[in-house]
Amino acid sequence: MSTENLSLSPEPQPRKPRVAVVFGGRSSEHGISVVTAGAVLRAIDRTKYEVLPIGITRDGRWALTADEPERMAITDRRTPDVDELAESSEGGVLLSVDPGNREVVYSEPGSVPKALGEVDVVFPVLHGPYGEDGTLQGLLELSGVPYVGSGVLASAVGQDKEYMKRVFTSFGLKVGPYVVIRPREWERDESAARRKIVDFAAEHGWPLFVKPARAGSSIGITKVDGPAGLDDAIAEAQRHDPKILVEAALTGREIECGVLEFEDGPRASLPAEIPPPDAHAYYDFEAKYIDSTPGLVPAPLTDEETAEVRRLAVAAFDAAACEGLVRADFFLTDDGEFVINEINTMPGFTPISMYPQMWQATGVGYAELVDLLVSAALRRPTGLR
Repeated sequence: MSTENLSLSPEPQPRKPRVAVVFGGRSSEHGISVVTAGAVLRAIDRTKYEVLPIGITRDGRWALTADEPERMAITDRRTPDVDELAESSEGGVLLSVDPGNREVVYSEPGSVPKALGEVDVVFPVLHGPYGEDGTLQGLLELSGVPYVGSGVLASAVGQDKEYMKRVFTSFGLKVGPYVVIRPREWERDESAARRKIVDFAAEHGWPLFVKPARAGSSIGITKVDGPAGLDDAIAEAQRHDPKILVEAALTGREIECGVLEFEDGPRASLPAEIPPPDAHAYYDFEAKYIDSTPGLVPAPLTDEETAEVRRLAVAAFDAAACEGLVRADFFLTDDGEFVINEINTMPGFTPISMYPQMWQATGVGYAELVDLLVSAALRRPTGLR
């Protein structure tokens, strides 16, 4: 029989990797996480990846959301909310904890669950507790789903400012003076806990910065100029976290540096400087996101200073066993020493955020940055590593 007229079936096209962009969450940084997700959704290469947006509401429900990044922006000085983007007020997205099954299911009360297909990698752009602190990373480890960013330990260390500082000092990195008030101390004897802070101020001077120990985006932070403002500052910090951190003010310049993990290891970006904002007492939430106080990128440092802060940023990344990305924040003191303030394992990732701006100045654009992070997550297995 002649085969001249027989046509061969076309080869099936390989499936594009599926990226679940997970955002929102239960922390006070919910809105900024939504803004970050909008930027990632705009930038991710749709010819290379399939994308599934999943929002976590403020009460913890995983919601299927519209893939409409234009709705995920700050408007009229107000951040967006997952509830405004959710396709249903009751339906929920379920991720299997069976490592052999990466299928995502959507379920609504009274309806048959609907399979949404497999997810190959999660891009968790959550900030703060219940997302950036190792909790979500632990769930993804149990599920066997690769994800962008640091693992459980590094995420937890990066969220807790006390233990972050303890890790840094154990690796020889210099941190500023601080004191911690744990919930049990406060519950046992408020007066003694308050005296602990006043004694710290007597040693290091006013002003002090009173912070939630496990929050970000400068939420809940108060600059306290004297004893009269201390009680209100403590109450504000405890609104966000029962554990509070009190830091001495450091005189100097605020310098930030991005770290990104390439195939051959982590590299640091050119640093940026955060100048004192004119209309704010310090670089607070409104200065960062509402009034968009511009940073200086790259920072006006000497070649030696630039090299040193880049070295220290990678050292901090390694000390906390980070993966993927980190923004490391420093003070350059008046005597020319870099003091590390903190790291962020999932830093602000909006187009105006310092992390992507620093990499843009270093030669890595926003879309390429997103692609590098997703590619690295796809290469990296879950489990002990």
